[in-house]
Formats: sequence, structure tokens, C-alpha cells
Amino acid sequence: MTLQNWAGNLTYQGTLVAPTTREEAARTVRDADAVRALGTRHSFSAIADTPGILLSTAALPARVQIDPAARIARVSGGLRYGDIAERLQAEGWALANLASLPHISVAGAIATGTHGSGDRNRSLAGSVAGVELLLADGTIRWFRRGDPEFSGVVVSLGALGVVLDVELDIEPTYDIAQTVYERVPWDAALEDLSAVTSLGHSVSLFSTWSDPDVADQLWLKACVGEAPAPASVLGAAPASEPRHPLPGVSAENCTVQGGVAGRWLERLPHFRLGFTPSQGDELQSEYFVDRRDAPAAIRALRELSPRFVPLLLVNEVRTIAADDLWLSGAYGRDSVGLHFTWRRDEEAVRAVLPRIEDALAPYAARPHWGKVFTMAAADIRARHPRFDDAIALRERLDPGGTFRNAFLAALGL
Repeated sequence: MTLQNWAGNLTYQGTLVAPTTREEAARTVRDADAVRALGTRHSFSAIADTPGILLSTAALPARVQIDPAARIARVSGGLRYGDIAERLQAEGWALANLASLPHISVAGAIATGTHGSGDRNRSLAGSVAGVELLLADGTIRWFRRGDPEFSGVVVSLGALGVVLDVELDIEPTYDIAQTVYERVPWDAALEDLSAVTSLGHSVSLFSTWSDPDVADQLWLKACVGEAPAPASVLGAAPASEPRHPLPGVSAENCTVQGGVAGRWLERLPHFRLGFTPSQGDELQSEYFVDRRDAPAAIRALRELSPRFVPLLLVNEVRTIAADDLWLSGAYGRDSVGLHFTWRRDEEAVRAVLPRIEDALAPYAARPHWGKVFTMAAADIRARHPRFDDAIALRERLDPGGTFRNAFLAALGL
């Protein structure tokens, strides 16, 4: 059976195995020469590929176990965020944030440093309090916040083992109202970007760069009971009807807009859980820069935009709070994610990415591990201060390289 990723730009080499018990999973890993954990296949890079065993945990018994006193939920790593959110909501609990798609698995999202948006919101990995790893020798071990190796385990790129369960920080449920504004002037926004991104719990700026003077849309997700959405943002008015991030595309699969309040899980993602993404006719890239450098980095992209606009579907700008996770894009610095959704022409995209990476080099941009990038391994390592510690941790936990693949080898991990 041919197995591809969500975008269809990658065909996996290995054999898919979906154990139904932990014992079967442990035996599979222990007996294999090469294993990679495979989640919902939303990565656009070859991070999860291997010629060996592609191990899915989706068929293991599902768990969502809430500890109200500790404000922690223990969940199966193979579950999708959207499914976990429904279970939490039913018990009156919530997560601090969600990604734009609720269809992604917990284990895959945290291993790659995937995120939502919000000045005070860390990446999804930042809400992890504990990780249960199936190691190469078939043993199972917990790593919890405060353990000396914990900060190297969470955003692991799948290099250390197979994530079985995850402990997530939770909080009481809350409501969000989402408002979309159109044609935000870039010059005014970049004069004080933090004033724009701090307007709500989560803020995203979308631009096609077809008009370099304006961001096509601003999506503001505000907590009900806190500051309401303003009547306008830098002169940009609310949209007259629901919008999709891509111009001209129906908004029927997007979460409810127009300032209508709803449950957190139905507003924080850009897209509804009930909408199942089909094979995506797109590619994605993303780079993280220090929030202080973001205005200059966005101006550099604006200057370069004529070179990549023919390939671009949309560019999204989001903020992520700093964390201490070694391989996180937001390690040690409040960050801005510069996200590109491309037409699915991988050869052309890979040809233009070096220009973008060169333009962002003065700002020490770090690539998203699950997206398409061409940055040299030496540059990536230099921009992650704990990369050598991550190598040492991988060598301790997986000395035989069972979970190592070509993607990790190219990085020197």
C-alpha cells in the first residue's frame, strides 16, 4: 500500500504497523532495526519517514484522564487535539491554545514544536507536563517537568522514542469570540506590532502580498469577559461576512466569525473539526524569529515578495511565547512565526526558499521541523543553543540509532 503525507508531496518508504496493545508496540520496537512514529501525517518534511517500521499509535486504547486537583490531563499521544478538546470540554476543562487545525495528533504536534498564536501563549509543547516514552529497548519511561532531561524530551523530533501518553496542563473552560478584519495597513502595524498582536488571546495576520501595503486579513480571537474586539484595527473594518484565509475560497469549513461567542475549542482553530482535510494541494514552510526582530523581518519579506508571490497562497504571521524546550522554535525568546502556504510545486518552492532564508538570516530564523526548508544544518544548529545537548540525549536514550533516519542524520542529530 502506498502511504503518503497529507499534502501528497511525500511517499513514505517504510511499512506501517499499528499495534493494538502496548506489549505489541514494545515488541515491535525492540525487534526492529529502524522505527519512526507516524502520526496524522501533516508534516511536509521527511521527519517521520524511514525505510523500516512506521509505527502508528492510533489503534492503542484511547485515554483522556483528568486530574482536577493537579490541573493535568493524561491523554494518548496518538489522539487528535480536537478529540481531546471535546472530552475536556465535557468535564468543564480546556487547553490554553490550539493550532489552526484541530485534526493533528498530540505526539506529532509537540515533537515538531507546532503552535497556535497569542503573545502569552506558548507552543502546544509548552503545555506538556509529562511525556511517556517507549524506548528502543522496549522499556517505557516517564519524563516530567522538573526532570533534568525533560526540556530535551518534549520537542524531540521523534529522535528518542515513541510517545505513548502525554500529560497536558488544563484550565477551566472559557469562551472565545472571533472577529476578522480586512486590509490592515502594514506600515502602521509594523510601527508597533505588539500593540496589534496583543489585542486578543490569539491574533493572526494573513497576507497574499499581492498588495504589499496591506495585510489582507487579521483574525482576532478574544476571550469573552476580557477586552472586547475593537470596532476597527488601524482603520481596518470587520469583514462583512465570514472569510477563509485564502482569498476567494468558501469559509464554510472555517470556525465561526463575526464576533459570535463560542466554546474555546470551536474558535481557537481556524478550521472546524467536523471538516476533514483531504489531501492538501499545498506545501508549507515556517520560520521563527525573535519578536523584537519581527517588524524588520516582515519588511524584508515585503521587499522580497515579488520573487515569491507567484508561488504563494498566503503568508500568516503569529506570535508564540518563549519556552525552555531545547529544540523549540521559541526556545529562549518570545517569537513570531512567519508561515508560508505554497502552491504544490516543490521544485519551485525549494528554489525560492534560499532567498527567503537569506533575507531572514540576520534575524537568526529557525525553521519549523515539520515544514519544507533548505537551511544548512550548520546554521540550524547555531540557532539552537541546546542542540549539542539534544545530540547527547539522543545518544544516551537511543545509542543504537533505532529512531534515527535520514532527516535527523542530515541535521547531525
